[in-house]
This record gives sequence, structure tokens and C-alpha cells, in this order.
Amino acid sequence: MAGQDFHLLVESGLLVQMEQIVVDGHRSLYESKGLPWSAPLAYRWLRYEDPVPVARLLDGVKRLRRRGVEFDADAVDKACVEAEKKGFLN
Repeated sequence: MAGQDFHLLVESGLLVQMEQIVVDGHRSLYESKGLPWSAPLAYRWLRYEDPVPVARLLDGVKRLRRRGVEFDADAVDKACVEAEKKGFLN
């Protein structure tokens, strides 16, 4: 997906779906450790101001997985089905 046209990812709604999955993973990590959490905290952690947000999401997924975070399987499946329909997955 990182190589896809950013505008198409936004227009399709897929970028928002993927953002939410990663942000939810970050929230679950903080909650499991009893730490205060906020969405801005998650976006700062992702360094989301970077000009390549899909790459930041991928990096965030890798870092969260190394910390034992499990993502909502239904949300991931739904996003993958949508990405495949739109031709974003190989």
C-alpha cells in the first residue's frame, strides 16, 4: 500500500481504517500498562506528521507487534477486503 497514490488511499477511506487499527493498538498497549492515553499521544508516537503516513503506519504496526499488541482481527480483515477490492493489495 505504501506505493499507492495517497489521494486514492484517502478517497477510498482505507487510510482512515488503517489509522484506526494502529491507534487502537497503541491505546490497548497503554491501557494494558495502566498508562494514560490520548489520540494525540498515539499520533505523536507514530511521528505521523511525516510525509509518508502509510510507511509510518507500517512502522507503528511493527513496533506494536514487538511489544505484544494484537490488533482487532475483524478490523484488519475488513480493511484487507476493502484494499483488495480497490486494487491496493498485490
